[in-house]
Amino acid sequence: MRSVDAETAKPPPRGTAPRGATAGAAARLAVPAAVLAAVAGAFAYVGSVDPGEPGHYPVCPLLRFTGILCPGCGGLRSAHAFVHGDVPAALQANAPAVLGYLGFAVLWTVWVARVTRGRPVRLDLGPLHLWALGSLLLVFTVVRNLPFGGWLRP
Repeated sequence: MRSVDAETAKPPPRGTAPRGATAGAAARLAVPAAVLAAVAGAFAYVGSVDPGEPGHYPVCPLLRFTGILCPGCGGLRSAHAFVHGDVPAALQANAPAVLGYLGFAVLWTVWVARVTRGRPVRLDLGPLHLWALGSLLLVFTVVRNLPFGGWLRP
């Protein structure tokens, strides 16, 4: 067996990845790819099975027992309309859900870009961000259940 000294070893030509780098990049992309596959599968199912027809999905327990629409009510109808390209219907069914779909797409893209470059992925949401998000969802929930908030109901 021959050993190669560090001084005599030649670096790879510029613009080429070192050996094993492509395997490392593929391994790093496995989790984002699996997450995308799961989300795409869920959207494909909701797109093919209409949530407007009874019997396919469980009823929201909060709506069933109290008659109050939760922030997620209409989310499946929103996803169904979104998959079929009907963005106005998706927004009418559940506007925060549509913002969530778009937010997921942006965060997933950033995740893949950072993983591809070998950089760490961090999402630092402070208490202020979480309180703001929670407050917006609470206001949305309250307004959609008041008489003048009928335009926010699915």
